[in-house]
Amino acid sequence: MKRREFITLIGGAVIAWPLAVRAQQAAGMRRVGVLVGNASSADDPLAQKELSPFRNAMQHAGWIEGKTIQIEYRYGAGNPAKIEVAAAELVELTPDVIYTITLKAVQALIQKTRTIPIVFSLVADPVGMGVVTNLRHPGGNVTGFDVWEPSVSGKWLQLLKEISPTVSHVGILYNPDVAPYAATLISAASAASQGLNLVERPVRDDADIENAAMSIARESNGALWVIADPFTTEHGDRISAEALRFHLPSIFGNSVMAERGGLIAYSNDVDANMGQPAAYIDRILKGEKPGDLPVQRPVKYELVINLKTAKALGITVPTSMQLLADKMIE
Repeated sequence: MKRREFITLIGGAVIAWPLAVRAQQAAGMRRVGVLVGNASSADDPLAQKELSPFRNAMQHAGWIEGKTIQIEYRYGAGNPAKIEVAAAELVELTPDVIYTITLKAVQALIQKTRTIPIVFSLVADPVGMGVVTNLRHPGGNVTGFDVWEPSVSGKWLQLLKEISPTVSHVGILYNPDVAPYAATLISAASAASQGLNLVERPVRDDADIENAAMSIARESNGALWVIADPFTTEHGDRISAEALRFHLPSIFGNSVMAERGGLIAYSNDVDANMGQPAAYIDRILKGEKPGDLPVQRPVKYELVINLKTAKALGITVPTSMQLLADKMIE
């Protein structure tokens, strides 16, 4: 073989070898789809808050984006039509597993695939909502992490009474079009109402929010319990403003609402709980079946108190509550 031909052959091998290695690496890389049903984009603060613990947990398990795993992200912005499109796109990609956040997102995925493993989080009452048939043995291709235990409803009412002992009339705000699980929470709350008069106030727009707050304020010692759903989260600022305007103590099922002016919030601790799905995804990627993995309940809740709102309402927050709070907003 001539020297020039030999050099050309070697040079070609040098060029081709890394390409072949990269192709083998890409071929061996596992693929995960992620559907964030309640956020609009990667820049959405809510998406960043929910996905940061997940990414950290995935890395801790040895799954590094771009090296050992490829992750495809889609966002639904709390909009059913957008969620449907995003779900269809992810299923079309046929990833090894799909991780999804919120009820509407997992429901959309279930309609489109019964074979791709799905791990959900932030889903209330997954059995009642038809996501799984059994918490201990989900079966099928779906498992995940519940957002609340139904008994937490009693805790919400307890906290309202603790921060404002005179409360006797509680308006329950939620959007029935996007929160079908509200019925389960309200039923559990009624069983632990502690003598409180509970009145449902469905809300679908700003006018409904104003009218609900006004009607509760007409009753003596009124307060608001706001069930977390895509609508009440999106309109949280307006709800907090109306609660303050009508001098109503309020409790929310989403911690960010206390940061946006609500009096108190008691909710799933995102930092503690949103890393959990990574463990199930790791096990599924290593061969386990989602139907064999039990649906788990939150490991931690967090209490957030807005002291500025309390002062505006003329409420002195008990020392016992301040000591229990995970965060207090001055």
